[in-house]
Amino acid sequence: MKPVDAQPILIDQVYERLVGAITEGSLRPGTRIRQEELALMLGVSRQPVSHALQLLRRQGLIEVSGRRGWTVARIDGGRIRDLYQVRTALDALAARLAAERVAGGRASAAETGALREALERGAALPAEAGVAAYVAADVAFHTAVYRLSGNAAIEETVSAQWLHLKRSMAIVLGTPGQRPQIWSEHAGIAGLVLDGDADGAEAAARSHTDRAASDTVRCLEETAAHAA
Repeated sequence: MKPVDAQPILIDQVYERLVGAITEGSLRPGTRIRQEELALMLGVSRQPVSHALQLLRRQGLIEVSGRRGWTVARIDGGRIRDLYQVRTALDALAARLAAERVAGGRASAAETGALREALERGAALPAEAGVAAYVAADVAFHTAVYRLSGNAAIEETVSAQWLHLKRSMAIVLGTPGQRPQIWSEHAGIAGLVLDGDADGAEAAARSHTDRAASDTVRCLEETAAHAA
């Protein structure tokens, strides 16, 4: 992690650095976090680090583990499965609503353009791009669909869980063989949405998120088995 700039709102900067490291996997589950070392690494005092750690604890990204002190929380496969069940329903609804808006001429050029751009950016990522870039592109694509749906509550609901979802997504997207299939499915969803095919878009989005959930939980179970 790079040192943060000496600006007034240090807590937010430290928090963002830690969130990035945890969701990208450079701070792996079970990793011990020492406040003194972290403060030295980021070039700040212990106070903003302490505040940022408390925020992360409330969000379930870190935990206190006896004498070990702060550690990065392990990813709960059951919790991820629950989140994906909710997300599957919302992704399917978003795709349907987005397609209906396109078919009804209610979608703006900016909204449809944002979806095309998100798809193109993700598809253009090179194979050697880091996991963080693929996770960010994946989130951007789905966010574009949510916004095109015209229902702000969908994005608000899912965005509250991105911190946890991105951690599990990083495991799947860390496998290069998964990436072409994911973006092929994204292209299928986008095509149906932009064609105004509500039934097709809903079915494609549901299938995509269901498969992603299955692959994610399987990867988590395999990772846990190897760590045991």
